[in-house]
Amino acid sequence: ILSGLVGSEMCIRDSAAPIRFITQEGNNMIRVLTAALLATAAYAGPASAQSGGTVDLAYVEWSDAVVATNILKAVLEQEGYTVNLTPLPAAAMWQAVATGEADAMVAAWLPVTHAAYYEELKDQVELIGPNVEGAKIGWAVPAYTDIASVADLKEKGGLVDNQVIGIAPGAGLMQASEKAIEEYDLSSIKLVEGSDATMTAALKDAIDRKEDIVVTTWTPHWMFGRWDLKYLEDPMGAFGGEETVNTVARLDLAEDMPEVHAILKNFKLSLEEEQKVMLENEEGADPATTAKAWVEANADTVSQWTAASQ
Repeated sequence: ILSGLVGSEMCIRDSAAPIRFITQEGNNMIRVLTAALLATAAYAGPASAQSGGTVDLAYVEWSDAVVATNILKAVLEQEGYTVNLTPLPAAAMWQAVATGEADAMVAAWLPVTHAAYYEELKDQVELIGPNVEGAKIGWAVPAYTDIASVADLKEKGGLVDNQVIGIAPGAGLMQASEKAIEEYDLSSIKLVEGSDATMTAALKDAIDRKEDIVVTTWTPHWMFGRWDLKYLEDPMGAFGGEETVNTVARLDLAEDMPEVHAILKNFKLSLEEEQKVMLENEEGADPATTAKAWVEANADTVSQWTAASQ
C-alpha cells in the first residue's frame, strides 16, 4: 500500500520529489503505516527523558544506513539504553522523526537527494549535522576501462554496448542519469532500468569477464570495497556535487534526552569505515554482529562520541 502511495520513493537513492505529490489521504496513510511499523518494533511513545530509557531509531534499508544505524544502536545499548530499529521508506522515515514517533535517524542525504523532504519538514525536526561526508552519486566503471568522463561516452559508447546499467526507474539517481544523457547529448546511450541487485550482478559479471561496463552508483556503497572502480568525471555537474549523510532528530530530543543528543551530535563515520562493514554485510554477515564488532574494535572513537554524554 505504502509503495503505491509514494511511487518511486521506495526506490534506492530516491530523490525526495515524490513528497510533493502525496495526497492528504496518502499522507494520512503513511502516518498510520509508520505508526504501525514503529509499534511492531516495540515503540511505546516518545522516549523518556531518563538515561537508560528507550531510543527509537528510524532508517531506510540502504546498505549504508543499515551499517550506521546498527553501529549507533550498539553504542547506545553499551550506554545502557534500549534501542528499537524501524525500517521505513524515506518519506515515512522523515515523517516519523518530525512527529516524534521516532527519536532520530542517521540517513538524511543532503543537500540534494532529500532536499524536498527537508524543505517540507525543516521546522519540525532538528538537523544535527553530517555523520558521513564525501557522499556522491554518479556513473562508475572498472578501473581498467578506457573511459574517463561522462562526455567520453559520446565517442566511446561502443565499448559498453551503448548502455548504462541503472537501478529502479524513478529513483533520484536514475533521474540524474537521464539529465546527464540529455546534457551531454548522449542520444545513442540507453539507460537500462533494474535494481541495485541487478546492477551489481551485471558489474560482477563484466569484471569477471574483464569486459567494460558503466553502472549508476553512489558512495558509500560496498561495491567500492570489493572492486577497483572509478567514477566518471562530470564536468557539467549533471549529478550535483558532494553530499553528506546527516543525523536528524525530533525537536525536543536535546531537552528530553541530552545524553542521547550528545552522542548523536558526535556520531561520525568515514566512508572507508562504513564501506568495509557494508562489504562484510553483503558477504553474509549479520548487521548487528558486524556493528558490535566495529564498536569493540574502535573503542577510542566510540569514547569520543560518548564523552560529552557522561
